[in-house]
Amino acid sequence: EVVQDLMSILTCMRPQKIYLHQPADKHDTHIAVMSAGLEAIRKTRDHHIPEKVIGCEVWRGLDWLDDWAKIPMDCSRHPELFDRLAAVFDSQITGGKRYDLAVQGRYRANATFFDSHSPDQAELVAWGIDLTPLVNDPDMSISQFIETHLKNFQSNVLHRLEKFL
Repeated sequence: EVVQDLMSILTCMRPQKIYLHQPADKHDTHIAVMSAGLEAIRKTRDHHIPEKVIGCEVWRGLDWLDDWAKIPMDCSRHPELFDRLAAVFDSQITGGKRYDLAVQGRYRANATFFDSHSPDQAELVAWGIDLTPLVNDPDMSISQFIETHLKNFQSNVLHRLEKFL
């Protein structure tokens, strides 16, 4: 039912860019939403193919991705929008989970740690991963897609260690 509803929206709206959760997220509900969104996009390929589908960091960050695979999204241009979106979690924030500060902290860290040798290009940067290959190749599983990135990360870490051990 959810996938069918999403298919109706996609067919009607024909969006050029679609933002989903990223496939290595830590929350099952985020993975379920991403999976349903991707399924709907794949099933509407005959009617419309978006230019870009981006998986966004939400619960688990994407700082581990190779730099070439990161899609930087500048979130500092509209601080009032950032604050309003963070306020959606008001019940958790007042209950002691400061998502508003945590997300802002992650995005500030992303902006600063991305490039160690030049000034920050933005104050707040969220990372995304290009999920468009999963739309262009409907036979590729989400697991295969993310496994490639995980193997790249593993190789990168082990290569750096081997240089000094």
